[in-house]
Amino acid sequence: MPHLQLRGLPIGIYAILLALIASMGGFIFGFDTGQISDILLMTDFKRRFANGCSIDTTSFADAGSCTFSNVRSGLIVALLSIGTLIGAVCGAPIADFLGRRNAMSVECVVFVIGVLVQITTFTKWYQFAIGRLIAGLGVGALSAAVPMYQAETAPPQIRGTLTATYQLFITFGILVAYCISIGTRSMNNSGSWRTVVGIGILWALVLGFGIQLMPESPRWSARHGDYPSARAAIAKVRGIPEDHPLVDAEVEEIENSLEAEKRFEAERLQIDQAELANGKSTKLKSRGAIYAWMECFQGFTKNSSRIGYRTLLGMSLQSLQQLTGANYFFYYGATIFQSVGISDSFVTQIILGAVNFFCTFGGLYIMEKYGRRLPLILGGIWQSGWLFVFAAAGTAKNPTENEGIGKLMIVSACMFIWGYAMTWARGIWILIGETFPTRSRAKQGALSTAANWFWNFLLAFFTPFIVSAIDFRYGFVFAACNLLGAVVVWFFLYESAGLSLENVDIMYRDPACHPWTSRQWCPPGYASRRDAEMELHEKAGMTPAQFEEKTQNQDGRSSTGGTTVRDSASVHQQNDIKKAA
Repeated sequence: MPHLQLRGLPIGIYAILLALIASMGGFIFGFDTGQISDILLMTDFKRRFANGCSIDTTSFADAGSCTFSNVRSGLIVALLSIGTLIGAVCGAPIADFLGRRNAMSVECVVFVIGVLVQITTFTKWYQFAIGRLIAGLGVGALSAAVPMYQAETAPPQIRGTLTATYQLFITFGILVAYCISIGTRSMNNSGSWRTVVGIGILWALVLGFGIQLMPESPRWSARHGDYPSARAAIAKVRGIPEDHPLVDAEVEEIENSLEAEKRFEAERLQIDQAELANGKSTKLKSRGAIYAWMECFQGFTKNSSRIGYRTLLGMSLQSLQQLTGANYFFYYGATIFQSVGISDSFVTQIILGAVNFFCTFGGLYIMEKYGRRLPLILGGIWQSGWLFVFAAAGTAKNPTENEGIGKLMIVSACMFIWGYAMTWARGIWILIGETFPTRSRAKQGALSTAANWFWNFLLAFFTPFIVSAIDFRYGFVFAACNLLGAVVVWFFLYESAGLSLENVDIMYRDPACHPWTSRQWCPPGYASRRDAEMELHEKAGMTPAQFEEKTQNQDGRSSTGGTTVRDSASVHQQNDIKKAA
Protein backbone atom coordinates (compact mmCIF):
# COMPACT_ATOMS: atom_id res chain seq x y z
CA MET A 1 0.00 0.00 0.00
CA PRO A 2 1.32 3.49 -0.80
CA HIS A 3 2.05 5.65 2.22
CA LEU A 4 3.96 8.69 3.40
CA GLN A 5 6.44 8.87 6.25
CA LEU A 6 5.88 11.31 9.10
CA ARG A 7 8.26 11.22 12.07
CA GLY A 8 9.33 7.80 10.88
CA LEU A 9 5.79 6.37 10.99
CA PRO A 10 3.66 5.38 7.98
CA ILE A 11 0.69 7.58 7.08
CA GLY A 12 -1.60 6.35 4.29
CA ILE A 13 -3.18 8.52 1.64
CA TYR A 14 -6.59 7.60 3.09
CA ALA A 15 -5.70 9.55 6.24
CA ILE A 16 -5.42 12.71 4.14
CA LEU A 17 -8.47 11.95 2.01
CA LEU A 18 -10.80 11.21 4.91
CA ALA A 19 -9.76 14.43 6.64
CA LEU A 20 -10.42 16.49 3.51
CA ILE A 21 -13.72 14.86 2.57
CA ALA A 22 -15.11 14.81 6.12
CA SER A 23 -14.06 18.44 6.51
CA MET A 24 -16.60 19.39 3.85
CA GLY A 25 -18.93 19.34 6.86
CA GLY A 26 -16.90 22.28 8.17
CA PHE A 27 -17.05 23.94 4.76
CA ILE A 28 -20.87 23.72 4.84
CA PHE A 29 -20.81 25.18 8.35
CA GLY A 30 -18.58 28.07 7.29
CA PHE A 31 -20.42 28.74 4.04
CA ASP A 32 -23.74 29.00 5.85
CA THR A 33 -22.17 31.23 8.52
CA GLY A 34 -20.48 33.58 6.07
CA GLN A 35 -23.27 34.10 3.56
CA ILE A 36 -25.91 35.72 5.78
CA SER A 37 -23.90 38.84 6.65
CA ASP A 38 -23.79 39.92 3.01
CA ILE A 39 -27.25 38.61 2.08
CA LEU A 40 -28.85 40.96 4.63
CA LEU A 41 -27.45 43.90 2.61
CA MET A 42 -28.49 42.69 -0.86
CA THR A 43 -31.05 44.92 -2.54
CA ASP A 44 -33.48 42.25 -3.73
CA PHE A 45 -33.38 40.51 -0.36
CA LYS A 46 -34.27 43.75 1.42
CA ARG A 47 -37.08 44.51 -1.05
CA ARG A 48 -38.65 41.13 -0.33
CA PHE A 49 -38.11 40.67 3.37
CA ALA A 50 -37.20 43.95 5.15
CA ASN A 51 -39.70 45.70 7.41
CA GLY A 52 -42.17 47.94 5.59
CA CYS A 53 -40.98 46.93 2.11
CA SER A 54 -42.61 44.87 -0.63
CA ILE A 55 -41.37 43.33 -3.87
CA ASP A 56 -44.48 44.76 -5.54
CA THR A 57 -44.15 48.36 -4.36
CA THR A 58 -40.44 48.95 -3.63
CA SER A 59 -38.16 49.77 -6.55
CA PHE A 60 -34.44 49.05 -6.60
CA ALA A 61 -33.79 52.77 -6.31
CA ASP A 62 -35.83 52.96 -3.12
CA ALA A 63 -34.56 49.69 -1.60
CA GLY A 64 -31.66 51.51 0.06
CA SER A 65 -34.09 52.85 2.65
CA CYS A 66 -35.37 49.35 3.50
CA THR A 67 -34.12 48.12 6.86
CA PHE A 68 -34.55 45.06 9.05
CA SER A 69 -35.76 45.41 12.60
CA ASN A 70 -33.52 43.92 15.27
CA VAL A 71 -36.04 41.13 15.84
CA ARG A 72 -36.36 40.17 12.19
CA SER A 73 -32.65 40.29 11.36
CA GLY A 74 -31.87 38.48 14.61
CA LEU A 75 -34.28 35.66 13.80
CA ILE A 76 -33.10 35.29 10.21
CA VAL A 77 -29.50 35.00 11.41
CA ALA A 78 -30.07 33.08 14.63
CA LEU A 79 -32.64 30.41 13.69
CA LEU A 80 -29.79 28.56 11.99
CA SER A 81 -28.20 28.27 15.44
CA ILE A 82 -31.38 26.87 17.00
CA GLY A 83 -31.40 24.19 14.33
CA THR A 84 -27.72 23.44 14.84
CA LEU A 85 -28.20 23.15 18.61
CA ILE A 86 -30.95 20.56 18.14
CA GLY A 87 -28.98 18.85 15.40
CA ALA A 88 -25.85 18.59 17.56
CA VAL A 89 -27.76 16.79 20.33
CA CYS A 90 -29.49 14.47 17.86
CA GLY A 91 -26.20 13.83 16.10
CA ALA A 92 -24.89 11.65 18.94
CA PRO A 93 -27.48 8.84 18.81
CA ILE A 94 -27.54 9.02 15.01
CA ALA A 95 -23.75 8.62 14.81
CA ASP A 96 -23.79 5.81 17.37
CA PHE A 97 -26.62 3.95 15.63
CA LEU A 98 -25.82 4.42 11.94
CA GLY A 99 -22.06 4.78 12.19
CA ARG A 100 -20.05 7.93 11.61
CA ARG A 101 -20.10 7.78 7.79
CA ASN A 102 -23.77 6.95 7.25
CA ALA A 103 -24.76 9.59 9.79
CA MET A 104 -22.93 12.27 7.81
CA SER A 105 -24.67 11.24 4.57
CA VAL A 106 -28.11 11.44 6.21
CA GLU A 107 -27.29 14.82 7.72
CA CYS A 108 -26.32 16.15 4.28
CA VAL A 109 -29.84 15.26 3.05
CA VAL A 110 -31.37 17.28 5.90
CA PHE A 111 -29.16 20.26 5.00
CA VAL A 112 -30.22 20.09 1.33
CA ILE A 113 -33.90 20.15 2.35
CA GLY A 114 -33.24 23.31 4.35
CA VAL A 115 -31.53 24.96 1.39
CA LEU A 116 -34.45 24.11 -0.91
CA VAL A 117 -36.89 25.72 1.55
CA GLN A 118 -34.79 28.91 1.51
CA ILE A 119 -34.37 29.28 -2.26
CA THR A 120 -38.09 28.66 -2.91
CA THR A 121 -39.03 31.62 -0.67
CA PHE A 122 -40.60 34.59 -2.46
CA THR A 123 -42.02 37.12 0.00
CA LYS A 124 -42.27 35.48 3.43
CA TRP A 125 -39.21 36.19 5.53
CA TYR A 126 -40.20 33.56 8.08
CA GLN A 127 -40.10 30.83 5.40
CA PHE A 128 -36.49 31.78 4.72
CA ALA A 129 -35.77 31.71 8.46
CA ILE A 130 -37.41 28.28 8.82
CA GLY A 131 -35.29 27.02 5.94
CA ARG A 132 -32.20 28.16 7.83
CA LEU A 133 -33.46 26.31 10.91
CA ILE A 134 -33.86 23.07 8.91
CA ALA A 135 -30.44 23.49 7.32
CA GLY A 136 -29.10 24.09 10.80
CA LEU A 137 -30.29 20.64 11.89
CA GLY A 138 -27.92 19.12 9.34
CA VAL A 139 -25.07 21.53 10.06
CA GLY A 140 -25.31 20.93 13.82
CA ALA A 141 -25.33 17.15 13.49
CA LEU A 142 -22.33 17.35 11.15
CA SER A 143 -20.47 19.58 13.60
CA ALA A 144 -20.75 16.79 16.18
CA ALA A 145 -20.01 13.88 13.83
CA VAL A 146 -17.11 15.18 11.73
CA PRO A 147 -14.52 16.04 14.44
CA MET A 148 -15.40 12.79 16.23
CA TYR A 149 -14.91 10.73 13.06
CA GLN A 150 -11.62 12.44 12.25
CA ALA A 151 -10.24 12.02 15.79
CA GLU A 152 -11.26 8.36 15.98
CA THR A 153 -9.72 7.51 12.61
CA ALA A 154 -6.59 9.67 12.31
CA PRO A 155 -3.17 8.38 13.47
CA PRO A 156 -2.14 10.02 16.79
CA GLN A 157 0.95 11.65 15.23
CA ILE A 158 -1.17 13.84 12.95
CA ARG A 159 -4.52 13.74 14.75
CA GLY A 160 -4.32 17.43 15.63
CA THR A 161 -3.54 18.48 12.08
CA LEU A 162 -6.17 16.28 10.43
CA THR A 163 -8.88 17.17 12.93
CA ALA A 164 -7.99 20.83 12.46
CA THR A 165 -8.84 20.60 8.75
CA TYR A 166 -12.46 20.85 9.95
CA GLN A 167 -11.78 24.38 11.22
CA LEU A 168 -9.67 25.16 8.13
CA PHE A 169 -12.62 24.28 5.93
CA ILE A 170 -14.94 26.39 8.10
CA THR A 171 -12.75 29.41 7.36
CA PHE A 172 -12.53 28.42 3.69
CA GLY A 173 -16.32 28.17 3.53
CA ILE A 174 -16.69 31.64 5.06
CA LEU A 175 -14.23 33.10 2.55
CA VAL A 176 -15.91 31.41 -0.43
CA ALA A 177 -19.30 32.70 0.73
CA TYR A 178 -17.91 36.24 0.85
CA CYS A 179 -16.39 35.91 -2.63
CA ILE A 180 -19.56 34.51 -4.21
CA SER A 181 -21.62 37.22 -2.51
CA ILE A 182 -19.50 40.02 -3.94
CA GLY A 183 -19.89 38.43 -7.36
CA THR A 184 -23.70 38.19 -7.22
CA ARG A 185 -24.60 41.38 -5.35
CA SER A 186 -24.95 43.38 -8.58
CA MET A 187 -27.76 41.16 -9.89
CA ASN A 188 -31.01 43.10 -9.97
CA ASN A 189 -33.09 40.05 -9.11
CA SER A 190 -33.36 37.21 -6.60
CA GLY A 191 -30.37 35.47 -8.18
CA SER A 192 -28.19 37.74 -6.04
CA TRP A 193 -29.06 35.79 -2.89
CA ARG A 194 -30.56 32.55 -4.27
CA THR A 195 -27.28 31.74 -6.01
CA VAL A 196 -25.31 32.12 -2.78
CA VAL A 197 -27.72 29.95 -0.80
CA GLY A 198 -28.42 27.35 -3.48
CA ILE A 199 -24.81 26.55 -4.28
CA GLY A 200 -24.58 25.04 -0.80
CA ILE A 201 -26.28 21.93 -2.22
CA LEU A 202 -23.09 21.18 -4.15
CA TRP A 203 -20.98 21.01 -0.98
CA ALA A 204 -23.49 18.65 0.65
CA LEU A 205 -23.37 16.31 -2.36
CA VAL A 206 -19.57 16.17 -2.22
CA LEU A 207 -19.63 15.19 1.44
CA GLY A 208 -22.68 12.90 1.32
CA PHE A 209 -21.32 10.73 -1.48
CA GLY A 210 -17.60 11.16 -0.89
CA ILE A 211 -17.64 9.99 2.73
CA GLN A 212 -19.02 6.62 1.63
CA LEU A 213 -15.71 5.96 -0.12
CA MET A 214 -13.81 6.33 3.16
CA PRO A 215 -13.30 3.67 5.90
CA GLU A 216 -15.59 3.65 8.93
CA SER A 217 -14.15 4.77 12.27
CA PRO A 218 -12.12 1.81 13.63
CA ARG A 219 -13.24 2.60 17.17
CA TRP A 220 -16.92 2.57 16.20
CA SER A 221 -16.41 -0.74 14.36
CA ALA A 222 -14.54 -2.28 17.31
CA ARG A 223 -17.19 -1.12 19.77
CA HIS A 224 -19.77 -2.97 17.69
CA GLY A 225 -17.65 -6.14 17.60
CA ASP A 226 -16.43 -5.73 14.03
CA TYR A 227 -12.69 -6.02 14.63
CA PRO A 228 -11.89 -7.07 11.01
CA SER A 229 -13.32 -3.74 9.77
CA ALA A 230 -11.43 -1.88 12.50
CA ARG A 231 -8.18 -3.58 11.46
CA ALA A 232 -8.84 -2.84 7.79
CA ALA A 233 -9.54 0.84 8.56
CA ILE A 234 -6.32 1.25 10.56
CA ALA A 235 -4.32 -0.42 7.79
CA LYS A 236 -5.86 1.87 5.17
CA VAL A 237 -5.19 4.98 7.19
CA ARG A 238 -1.60 3.87 7.82
CA GLY A 239 -1.09 2.63 4.27
CA ILE A 240 0.32 -0.68 5.52
CA PRO A 241 -0.80 -4.37 5.40
CA GLU A 242 -3.41 -5.55 7.89
CA ASP A 243 -0.94 -7.98 9.49
CA HIS A 244 1.63 -5.24 10.20
CA PRO A 245 2.81 -5.03 13.87
CA LEU A 246 1.71 -1.39 14.03
CA VAL A 247 -1.86 -2.40 13.16
CA ASP A 248 -1.70 -5.14 15.80
CA ALA A 249 -0.57 -2.63 18.41
CA GLU A 250 -3.36 -0.13 17.66
CA VAL A 251 -6.07 -2.80 17.56
CA GLU A 252 -4.80 -4.24 20.86
CA GLU A 253 -4.89 -0.80 22.48
CA ILE A 254 -8.47 -0.23 21.34
CA GLU A 255 -9.49 -3.72 22.47
CA ASN A 256 -7.90 -3.27 25.90
CA SER A 257 -9.67 0.05 26.34
CA LEU A 258 -13.05 -1.45 25.46
CA GLU A 259 -12.45 -4.41 27.79
CA ALA A 260 -11.61 -2.00 30.62
CA GLU A 261 -14.87 -0.13 29.96
CA LYS A 262 -16.82 -3.40 30.09
CA ARG A 263 -15.23 -4.34 33.42
CA PHE A 264 -15.99 -0.88 34.80
CA GLU A 265 -19.61 -1.16 33.64
CA ALA A 266 -19.99 -4.64 35.17
CA GLU A 267 -18.56 -3.50 38.51
CA ARG A 268 -20.81 -0.47 38.62
CA LEU A 269 -23.85 -2.60 37.76
CA GLN A 270 -23.05 -4.92 40.67
CA ILE A 271 -22.80 -1.96 43.04
CA ASP A 272 -26.09 -0.54 41.77
CA GLN A 273 -27.88 -3.86 42.19
CA ALA A 274 -26.50 -4.26 45.71
CA GLU A 275 -27.67 -0.75 46.66
CA LEU A 276 -31.12 -1.39 45.25
CA ALA A 277 -31.38 -4.75 47.03
CA ASN A 278 -30.49 -3.09 50.34
CA GLY A 279 -32.85 -0.19 49.77
CA LYS A 280 -29.98 2.29 49.92
CA SER A 281 -30.45 3.84 46.51
CA THR A 282 -33.32 5.77 44.99
CA LYS A 283 -31.41 6.87 41.91
CA LEU A 284 -32.55 5.90 38.44
CA LYS A 285 -30.78 2.63 37.65
CA SER A 286 -32.26 1.94 34.26
CA ARG A 287 -29.64 1.50 31.60
CA GLY A 288 -31.90 3.16 29.08
CA ALA A 289 -31.30 6.18 26.88
CA ILE A 290 -31.92 8.74 29.64
CA TYR A 291 -29.39 7.14 31.96
CA ALA A 292 -26.87 6.97 29.14
CA TRP A 293 -27.04 10.77 28.88
CA MET A 294 -26.94 11.13 32.67
CA GLU A 295 -23.66 9.22 32.69
CA CYS A 296 -22.05 12.14 30.90
CA PHE A 297 -22.39 14.15 34.14
CA GLN A 298 -21.03 11.55 36.56
CA GLY A 299 -17.46 11.62 37.85
CA PHE A 300 -15.76 14.85 38.90
CA THR A 301 -13.27 13.83 41.59
CA LYS A 302 -9.66 12.75 41.12
CA ASN A 303 -10.41 9.13 41.99
CA SER A 304 -13.13 8.73 39.35
CA SER A 305 -13.39 8.45 35.58
CA ARG A 306 -13.86 12.24 35.41
CA ILE A 307 -16.50 11.81 32.73
CA GLY A 308 -18.61 14.66 34.16
CA TYR A 309 -15.50 16.82 34.56
CA ARG A 310 -14.67 16.37 30.89
CA THR A 311 -18.25 16.99 29.76
CA LEU A 312 -18.42 20.33 31.58
CA LEU A 313 -14.93 21.20 30.35
CA GLY A 314 -15.94 20.53 26.75
CA MET A 315 -19.13 22.52 27.11
CA SER A 316 -17.23 25.39 28.75
CA LEU A 317 -14.57 25.52 26.05
CA GLN A 318 -17.15 25.43 23.25
CA SER A 319 -19.13 28.20 24.95
CA LEU A 320 -16.02 30.29 25.41
CA GLN A 321 -15.09 29.81 21.76
CA GLN A 322 -18.32 31.58 20.85
CA LEU A 323 -17.70 34.22 23.50
CA THR A 324 -14.36 35.12 21.91
CA GLY A 325 -16.46 37.38 19.68
CA ALA A 326 -15.43 35.90 16.32
CA ASN A 327 -18.99 35.51 15.06
CA TYR A 328 -19.67 39.12 15.98
CA PHE A 329 -17.54 39.87 12.91
CA PHE A 330 -18.63 36.92 10.75
CA TYR A 331 -22.40 37.38 11.20
CA TYR A 332 -22.56 41.17 11.29
CA GLY A 333 -19.21 42.15 9.78
CA ALA A 334 -20.65 43.89 6.72
CA THR A 335 -22.96 45.94 8.94
CA ILE A 336 -20.15 46.68 11.42
CA PHE A 337 -17.82 48.04 8.77
CA GLN A 338 -20.53 50.13 7.21
CA SER A 339 -20.88 51.78 10.61
CA VAL A 340 -17.18 52.70 10.72
CA GLY A 341 -17.41 54.55 7.43
CA ILE A 342 -16.16 51.88 4.99
CA SER A 343 -17.71 52.54 1.60
CA ASP A 344 -17.59 48.91 0.44
CA SER A 345 -18.12 46.65 3.44
CA PHE A 346 -18.28 43.56 1.18
CA VAL A 347 -14.59 44.00 0.38
CA THR A 348 -13.73 44.40 4.05
CA GLN A 349 -15.53 41.13 4.76
CA ILE A 350 -13.36 39.39 2.18
CA ILE A 351 -10.24 40.82 3.84
CA LEU A 352 -11.36 39.45 7.21
CA GLY A 353 -12.28 36.12 5.64
CA ALA A 354 -8.89 35.86 3.92
CA VAL A 355 -7.04 36.63 7.17
CA ASN A 356 -9.16 34.00 8.92
CA PHE A 357 -8.50 31.35 6.25
CA PHE A 358 -4.78 31.81 5.64
CA CYS A 359 -3.89 32.22 9.32
CA THR A 360 -5.55 28.89 10.03
CA PHE A 361 -2.67 27.24 8.15
CA GLY A 362 -0.31 28.65 10.76
CA GLY A 363 -2.50 27.10 13.40
CA LEU A 364 -1.97 23.64 11.89
CA TYR A 365 1.72 23.95 12.78
CA ILE A 366 1.24 25.62 16.16
CA MET A 367 -1.09 22.99 17.60
CA GLU A 368 1.21 20.14 16.58
CA LYS A 369 4.41 21.88 17.68
CA TYR A 370 3.30 23.45 20.98
CA GLY A 371 0.38 21.25 22.01
CA ARG A 372 -3.08 22.43 23.03
CA ARG A 373 -2.74 24.35 26.31
CA LEU A 374 -0.07 26.95 25.55
CA PRO A 375 -1.56 28.21 22.23
CA LEU A 376 -5.02 28.53 23.80
CA ILE A 377 -3.69 30.47 26.80
CA LEU A 378 -1.60 32.85 24.71
CA GLY A 379 -4.34 33.11 22.09
CA GLY A 380 -6.88 34.16 24.69
CA ILE A 381 -4.57 36.92 25.94
CA TRP A 382 -3.75 38.10 22.40
CA GLN A 383 -7.40 38.20 21.33
CA SER A 384 -8.40 40.05 24.48
CA GLY A 385 -5.81 42.75 23.85
CA TRP A 386 -6.91 43.50 20.30
CA LEU A 387 -10.59 43.47 21.16
CA PHE A 388 -9.82 46.01 23.88
CA VAL A 389 -8.16 48.20 21.22
CA PHE A 390 -11.15 47.75 18.89
CA ALA A 391 -13.66 48.71 21.59
CA ALA A 392 -11.57 51.57 23.03
CA ALA A 393 -11.02 53.14 19.61
CA GLY A 394 -14.70 52.96 18.67
CA THR A 395 -15.70 54.37 22.04
CA ALA A 396 -13.17 57.21 22.10
CA LYS A 397 -14.15 58.74 18.77
CA ASN A 398 -16.83 58.33 16.12
CA PRO A 399 -15.18 56.15 13.41
CA THR A 400 -17.46 57.57 10.70
CA GLU A 401 -15.98 61.02 11.36
CA ASN A 402 -12.38 59.96 11.97
CA GLU A 403 -10.70 57.95 9.21
CA GLY A 404 -7.74 57.02 11.40
CA ILE A 405 -9.98 55.47 14.06
CA GLY A 406 -11.86 53.50 11.42
CA LYS A 407 -8.61 52.07 10.03
CA LEU A 408 -7.36 51.23 13.54
CA MET A 409 -10.56 49.32 14.20
CA ILE A 410 -10.17 47.31 10.99
CA VAL A 411 -6.54 46.51 11.81
CA SER A 412 -7.41 45.44 15.35
CA ALA A 413 -10.23 43.25 14.00
CA CYS A 414 -7.78 41.60 11.58
CA MET A 415 -5.22 41.04 14.35
CA PHE A 416 -7.93 39.51 16.53
CA ILE A 417 -8.96 37.17 13.71
CA TRP A 418 -5.28 36.30 13.15
CA GLY A 419 -4.87 35.09 16.71
CA TYR A 420 -8.27 33.41 16.79
CA ALA A 421 -7.67 31.47 13.56
CA MET A 422 -4.38 30.05 14.84
CA THR A 423 -5.55 29.09 18.33
CA TRP A 424 -9.13 29.06 19.59
CA ALA A 425 -10.78 28.51 16.22
CA ARG A 426 -9.14 25.17 15.55
CA GLY A 427 -7.92 24.10 18.99
CA ILE A 428 -11.38 23.64 20.50
CA TRP A 429 -12.59 21.35 17.71
CA ILE A 430 -9.46 19.22 18.13
CA LEU A 431 -10.11 18.86 21.85
CA ILE A 432 -13.75 17.87 21.35
CA GLY A 433 -12.57 14.96 19.24
CA GLU A 434 -9.87 13.69 21.60
CA THR A 435 -10.91 14.47 25.20
CA PHE A 436 -13.71 11.94 25.72
CA PRO A 437 -13.63 8.12 26.04
CA THR A 438 -14.96 5.96 23.21
CA ARG A 439 -17.99 4.73 25.13
CA SER A 440 -19.49 8.19 25.61
CA ARG A 441 -17.59 10.26 23.04
CA ALA A 442 -20.58 10.82 20.77
CA LYS A 443 -22.85 12.07 23.56
CA GLN A 444 -20.20 14.22 25.25
CA GLY A 445 -19.17 15.67 21.91
CA ALA A 446 -22.81 16.41 21.12
CA LEU A 447 -23.37 18.16 24.45
CA SER A 448 -20.22 20.23 23.99
CA THR A 449 -21.15 21.19 20.43
CA ALA A 450 -24.71 22.01 21.54
CA ALA A 451 -23.23 24.47 24.06
CA ASN A 452 -21.37 26.12 21.17
CA TRP A 453 -24.57 26.50 19.16
CA PHE A 454 -26.56 27.70 22.17
CA TRP A 455 -24.20 30.64 22.62
CA ASN A 456 -24.05 31.05 18.86
CA PHE A 457 -27.82 31.60 18.89
CA LEU A 458 -27.73 34.01 21.83
CA LEU A 459 -25.01 36.12 20.19
CA ALA A 460 -26.61 36.03 16.74
CA PHE A 461 -30.04 37.07 18.04
CA PHE A 462 -29.14 39.58 20.73
CA THR A 463 -26.16 41.29 19.07
CA PRO A 464 -28.31 43.86 17.20
CA PHE A 465 -30.02 44.82 20.49
CA ILE A 466 -26.76 44.96 22.44
CA VAL A 467 -24.99 47.01 19.77
CA SER A 468 -27.92 49.43 19.72
CA ALA A 469 -27.48 49.93 23.47
CA ILE A 470 -23.69 50.00 23.95
CA ASP A 471 -22.30 50.26 20.41
CA PHE A 472 -18.61 49.33 20.15
CA ARG A 473 -18.27 48.90 23.92
CA TYR A 474 -19.54 45.40 23.14
CA GLY A 475 -15.89 44.59 22.40
CA PHE A 476 -14.98 45.02 26.09
CA VAL A 477 -17.37 42.15 26.94
CA PHE A 478 -15.64 39.85 24.47
CA ALA A 479 -12.21 40.97 25.69
CA ALA A 480 -13.10 39.86 29.23
CA CYS A 481 -14.43 36.52 27.95
CA ASN A 482 -11.15 35.83 26.15
CA LEU A 483 -9.22 36.35 29.37
CA LEU A 484 -11.64 34.02 31.14
CA GLY A 485 -10.97 31.41 28.47
CA ALA A 486 -7.22 31.56 29.10
CA VAL A 487 -7.82 31.07 32.85
CA VAL A 488 -10.11 28.06 32.27
CA VAL A 489 -7.51 26.41 30.03
CA TRP A 490 -4.74 26.89 32.61
CA PHE A 491 -6.67 25.44 35.54
CA PHE A 492 -8.75 22.69 33.90
CA LEU A 493 -7.48 21.51 30.49
CA TYR A 494 -5.07 18.56 30.22
CA GLU A 495 -2.41 18.40 27.50
CA SER A 496 -3.47 15.65 25.07
CA ALA A 497 -1.11 16.30 22.14
CA GLY A 498 0.74 13.23 20.88
CA LEU A 499 -1.24 10.69 22.93
CA SER A 500 -3.57 8.02 21.59
CA LEU A 501 -7.24 8.50 22.46
CA GLU A 502 -7.00 5.59 24.89
CA ASN A 503 -4.03 7.15 26.71
CA VAL A 504 -5.81 10.51 26.89
CA ASP A 505 -8.58 8.72 28.79
CA ILE A 506 -6.03 7.14 31.15
CA MET A 507 -4.44 10.56 31.78
CA TYR A 508 -7.74 12.15 32.84
CA ARG A 509 -8.39 9.25 35.21
CA ASP A 510 -4.94 9.54 36.83
CA PRO A 511 -5.40 11.23 40.25
CA ALA A 512 -1.72 12.23 40.35
CA CYS A 513 -1.95 14.27 37.16
CA HIS A 514 -2.93 17.95 37.18
CA PRO A 515 -3.72 20.16 34.17
CA TRP A 516 -0.60 22.31 34.68
CA THR A 517 1.63 19.22 34.95
CA SER A 518 -0.11 17.17 32.27
CA ARG A 519 2.46 17.96 29.59
CA GLN A 520 4.94 15.78 31.50
CA TRP A 521 2.45 12.91 31.96
CA CYS A 522 3.24 9.69 30.11
CA PRO A 523 1.44 6.34 29.74
CA PRO A 524 1.97 3.72 32.50
CA GLY A 525 5.21 1.79 32.10
CA TYR A 526 7.12 4.58 30.36
CA ALA A 527 9.55 7.16 31.66
CA SER A 528 8.29 9.80 29.20
CA ARG A 529 6.03 10.32 26.22
CA ARG A 530 9.18 10.16 24.16
CA ASP A 531 9.79 6.59 25.32
CA ALA A 532 6.26 5.60 24.31
CA GLU A 533 6.84 7.19 20.90
CA MET A 534 10.10 5.25 20.57
CA GLU A 535 8.34 1.93 21.10
CA LEU A 536 5.80 2.79 18.42
CA HIS A 537 8.63 3.53 16.01
CA GLU A 538 10.22 0.19 16.86
CA LYS A 539 7.02 -1.58 15.83
CA ALA A 540 7.19 0.34 12.57
CA GLY A 541 10.65 -1.11 11.98
CA MET A 542 12.91 1.66 13.28
CA THR A 543 15.75 0.99 15.73
CA PRO A 544 16.20 3.19 18.84
CA ALA A 545 19.37 4.69 17.33
CA GLN A 546 17.53 5.59 14.14
CA PHE A 547 14.73 7.13 16.17
CA GLU A 548 17.20 9.30 18.09
CA GLU A 549 18.90 10.42 14.91
CA LYS A 550 15.61 11.27 13.21
CA THR A 551 14.13 13.23 16.12
CA GLN A 552 17.43 15.08 16.61
CA ASN A 553 17.36 16.14 12.96
CA GLN A 554 13.70 17.17 13.19
CA ASP A 555 13.59 19.27 16.33
CA GLY A 556 17.09 19.51 17.70
CA ARG A 557 16.54 17.02 20.50
CA SER A 558 19.41 14.69 21.24
CA SER A 559 19.98 11.63 23.36
CA THR A 560 21.69 13.78 25.97
CA GLY A 561 20.08 16.15 28.41
CA GLY A 562 17.77 13.77 30.16
CA THR A 563 16.81 11.31 27.43
CA THR A 564 18.93 8.26 26.79
CA VAL A 565 18.95 5.86 23.89
CA ARG A 566 17.33 2.61 24.97
CA ASP A 567 18.43 -0.69 23.54
CA SER A 568 15.96 -3.28 22.24
CA ALA A 569 15.99 -5.26 25.47
CA SER A 570 15.07 -2.16 27.43
CA VAL A 571 12.15 -1.55 25.10
CA HIS A 572 10.76 -5.04 25.72
CA GLN A 573 11.27 -4.62 29.48
CA GLN A 574 9.17 -1.46 29.36
CA ASN A 575 6.52 -3.39 27.39
CA ASP A 576 6.28 -5.93 30.20
CA ILE A 577 5.91 -3.18 32.79
CA LYS A 578 3.16 -1.50 30.76
CA LYS A 579 1.20 -4.73 30.34
CA ALA A 580 1.48 -5.47 34.05
CA ALA A 581 0.16 -1.99 34.84
